[in-house]
Amino acid sequence: QAQLVESGGGSVQAGGSLRLSCVASVYMHIPYCMGWFRQAPGKERAGVATIDNDGRTSYADSAKGRFTISQDNGKNTLSLQMNNLIPEDTAMYYCASGNLWGLNPVLYKTWGQGTQVTVSS
Repeated sequence: QAQLVESGGGSVQAGGSLRLSCVASVYMHIPYCMGWFRQAPGKERAGVATIDNDGRTSYADSAKGRFTISQDNGKNTLSLQMNNLIPEDTAMYYCASGNLWGLNPVLYKTWGQGTQVTVSS
């Protein structure tokens, strides 16, 4: 089973940018879907963006136009470029992998430990 390790979180001011990365310890067998999810204190974990082995992407409404998900298959790396961050983006961000398409966290089987993103106003 793959292990996922996230990095790139931090503290930024509103309007700033961060780039999250997730490295998978093993080769992702096709078909697969990988995604970024986030969980703020007191809230349920929610999908942010997903991508499958064909490069098909899906974004939560809150991420559209600001976040971009991408993957480097040669490096087993998933990334999330986050621009124009707002305080509401503050959360723990998780990388996850699975075999089913969608933004619902229940579809994903393997999870990283998370990386914290804090956006101040």
